[in-house]
Amino acid sequence: MSETSKAKNNRIDLRVTLEQKEVLERAAALKGVSLSAYTLFHLLPAAKQEVDSHEKLVLSNHDRDLFMSVMDNPPELKGKLKGAIKKYREKYGKP
Repeated sequence: MSETSKAKNNRIDLRVTLEQKEVLERAAALKGVSLSAYTLFHLLPAAKQEVDSHEKLVLSNHDRDLFMSVMDNPPELKGKLKGAIKKYREKYGKP
């Protein structure tokens, strides 16, 4: 079943002023669609972009190259981190 043919059984209630509702209804009418379709058409892409911006990390080319360099050639562990890893491995075994 495609996304457009899936049953739409869920609702979202939105409280707006009379003026806001009139503007939204007018915009929807100009597009020849229902208020619900107009609202969904404009809100869904914005919501997806918001989610994507919080789930993705976009690096500059320089930062990407630096990250990949460190992954390919990790620095030697020293100090407290090296000790903590050693204790962990002694306690839980080497992963």
